Amino acid sequence: MISDMELHTVASLLRRGHSLDQLSTGLTLLAALLGLAQLLVGSVNPWLLCFSVVIFMLGVLQKYWAQRVAFDADLFQRMADSTQSLAERTYTLDQALTALGLQPVERSGRLWTERRHGALLLLRRQSLLLATQVVLTLGLILTSPWLTSGI
Repeated sequence: MISDMELHTVASLLRRGHSLDQLSTGLTLLAALLGLAQLLVGSVNPWLLCFSVVIFMLGVLQKYWAQRVAFDADLFQRMADSTQSLAERTYTLDQALTALGLQPVERSGRLWTERRHGALLLLRRQSLLLATQVVLTLGLILTSPWLTSGI
């Protein structure tokens, strides 16, 4: 049985996804500007353009996971703040999710530990996409011609 404090803790962890999303948004915009700048200048480096497109696409995927994580953060916070019993809260949540088509009927009544595991898995996916963006961006910077031209 999950406690209200655990629900609050999961909601708090999931809200950290917003910071990850902000960093990813910056990297995504940087990749878009880099790609567009090449097209506007007319000097297109295929590798640089490929890096830009990949970093941009990772940012778009990360944005999707960020929205899912934010949604779960709100749900966990709402569940933690409710004064109803956990069983009543779960039943009400499952009804709402099913009515909106966000959850199949057969997934109703899942344990909160399973829900917590799933929500934190989404946060890990979001983090992994951001980490990949960061590594590719650093790789792009370190292999760029402007660093080696002066040597």
